[in-house]
Amino acid sequence: MLLPIEKLLRENDVQQLRQHLEGAHAVKAKLWLDGKRTAGSLARNVKDNLQLDETSDLARSLSQAVMQAVSQHPLFISATLPEKFYPPRFNCYQGGGSYGLHIDSSIMKRDDGETVRTDVSGTLFLSDADEYDGGELAIETAFGAQEIKLNAGDLILYPSTSMHEVRPVTRGKRFAAFFWIQSLVSDSTKREQLFELDQSIQVLTVDRGPEDQEVRRLSGLYHNLMRQWAMP
Repeated sequence: MLLPIEKLLRENDVQQLRQHLEGAHAVKAKLWLDGKRTAGSLARNVKDNLQLDETSDLARSLSQAVMQAVSQHPLFISATLPEKFYPPRFNCYQGGGSYGLHIDSSIMKRDDGETVRTDVSGTLFLSDADEYDGGELAIETAFGAQEIKLNAGDLILYPSTSMHEVRPVTRGKRFAAFFWIQSLVSDSTKREQLFELDQSIQVLTVDRGPEDQEVRRLSGLYHNLMRQWAMP
């Protein structure tokens, strides 16, 4: 399932993030590093971008800000059923930079030593679509490659099992945050079914009220499926 979440970040929050990211170019310490350093042995050959040094105080501060926003968004919670996060990192594509077709690592280790199974990938766009040419996030699906290019503050969620790439950026700069989620429900089909059921329950709750018998019945079904499908 490809799920865009528009305006996950407010305009003011995006502007503050961008000011920090662009200002990092001007400081004496080199905070933007070659993205190849964090790629696997195969992906390294097709990766051409810059990444904000994830060990820097700036990166950690911005990562916490993004985490706070996503973890409080109800649509995000409904779609991902998060158990653990691999914290957001930040990248920049410019001057023809791209990231060729690849698949994300299945298991990642955080700085605290905790491992995260990558079930869902997220890309939070921090540049508007008209600020740069190219730079589409192309995700392989059963219906062919789907090209994603959203505005600043918009998030796209997609299965981490998907082959995907970032097309070359031929004008301007493409800033983004990216991160991964380990879901309580590892199976993507079951997770999507729970999401659809939850969205219907929310609509019916508004329409009929939380005391409606059918709302209660569907809510019970949702939680019983969660009990059956969630990881122990």
